[in-house]
Amino acid sequence: MHFPILADIVVIFAISVLVVFIFHRLKIPPIIGFLFTGVLAGPNGLGAVTAIEEVEVLAEIGVILLMFTIGLELSIRELLRMKKAVLGGGGLQVGLSIAATFGIFALMGFPPAVGLFAGFLAALSSTAIVLKQLQSSAQIESPHGRASLGILIFQDIIIVPMMLLTPLLAGAAQGSIGEEILILLAKSAGAVLLVLLAARYVIPKLLHQVAATRDKELFFLAIVSICFLVAWLTSSIGLSLALGAFLAGMIIADSEYSHHALGNVIPFRDLFTSFFFVSVGMLLDPAAIAARPVTVVLLTLAVLVGKSVLAGGAMLLLRFPLRTAIITGLGLSQIGEFSFILSRVGVEAGLLSGGMYQLFLSVSILTMALTPVLMAVAPRLAEVLGAKRREPEGKGGEAKDGLLIVGYGLNGRNLYLAVRDSDIPVSILEMNPDTVRKERAAGVPIQFGDATQDAVLAHAGVKEARVVVIAISDPAATGRITERVNALNPSAHVIARTRFTSEVPKLFALGADEVIPEEFETAIEIFARTLTRLGIGEEEIRERVLHLREDGYATFRGRDSALP
Repeated sequence: MHFPILADIVVIFAISVLVVFIFHRLKIPPIIGFLFTGVLAGPNGLGAVTAIEEVEVLAEIGVILLMFTIGLELSIRELLRMKKAVLGGGGLQVGLSIAATFGIFALMGFPPAVGLFAGFLAALSSTAIVLKQLQSSAQIESPHGRASLGILIFQDIIIVPMMLLTPLLAGAAQGSIGEEILILLAKSAGAVLLVLLAARYVIPKLLHQVAATRDKELFFLAIVSICFLVAWLTSSIGLSLALGAFLAGMIIADSEYSHHALGNVIPFRDLFTSFFFVSVGMLLDPAAIAARPVTVVLLTLAVLVGKSVLAGGAMLLLRFPLRTAIITGLGLSQIGEFSFILSRVGVEAGLLSGGMYQLFLSVSILTMALTPVLMAVAPRLAEVLGAKRREPEGKGGEAKDGLLIVGYGLNGRNLYLAVRDSDIPVSILEMNPDTVRKERAAGVPIQFGDATQDAVLAHAGVKEARVVVIAISDPAATGRITERVNALNPSAHVIARTRFTSEVPKLFALGADEVIPEEFETAIEIFARTLTRLGIGEEEIRERVLHLREDGYATFRGRDSALP
């Protein structure tokens, strides 16, 4: 039996690995690598992929999972904390971009609907690329990092109404848009009401029961089922699959299971969104670029300059410093990945012709490829333009003060009680949903989540932790967590608990700074109590225990000197 899609998946994976590896060495974002893979493998390249419709189905799953994770990551409390950057900066940047693009297209004689849709495409920037660059350079907490994050959050939210309005723009010429908008608003209000009711009364109880089983596969299945069920329901009433996925994420976002759900979904999201970018790349015709290279270059420069000025101008209107405005503007100057999703909707609705779509793809890919270079030179350019640095660029060199406790059993609980009244910021991860619910109600800073997942550790504050204590009884999970903590925050001091001395060398090799084996500590306690009963003095017992600990732990480490 022959399955064309299986052969095509193998081809896509093989080319992707090679291309993304080469692009990684050249410090080009992976998204560009997937787009280039699509160009190579698609009908305008080598023609190696034939099951294009099946690949597009996988791409649609990627869009659903992408919108789902955006909903998961949107916290109402976080939005309120960043309201100036999110609502003010994001609203101004998107509004100015749409207005400027609409005006330019109107002067060129395009219909209003096309100009407005082009404004939608131009307003969005690349969340994936910008945040990746900010994180890799430890600038996410800098003034321009926070400003960029706020604007990107607004863009991630505004994509939902944009996708809903795009099909309506195509029908504007028939004069029915007013009635359709009213119907759309009514359906959307009903969907949001359903989400609020589910988020309040249904989903938390369901997820609590599922999480109580401690079955990872069941939890993942439940999360994905919620995502696709809500997406299907919204689609069945005439709204988009993407909106349903976004709402499904928001249903779970304010529960104690959001971080754990995000950690489960992210690997699958990344896999399927790679198919989306590959499918976009398949549509790009290199011959179209070769036929109009000057036009492509000029449009690319126009987008980069225009978006930089508009985003920077939005920051200045909100009275952000000039330096922040310049660096933020240059960082958000590219076309974003959600513009690709929106452009597909526009093509289906007839708002983008084939030639315009090719120009859009060419310019978008070039702006994304140039983003790392622009973000690297932005601080120097700000200085040249006279913008002085007023605040540190990030937290890269600052001392980290947080304590992250993994596991809230006897050891984790006692540790928290010991530091509770200090000024030390504490975050706790625990996999028992009953414990999490009870302790959260008592004000304990505890979250439900599997600490073996990077996303869960990140949300729990591993990058801000000076000390990470792993106080769980699962040897395999302890090793995995130690490895991931060391990778995410090499400067963190990792203290791991284990039951058996045989596990100690492995944990040291994985990056633990201290390992406390219960088997060894129990033996020492038995040793001390036995000597006490035999009448040996307290001071002599203390010295013998000290030497026993020094020799034992030095042996575990594989060296002769005592532990510090």
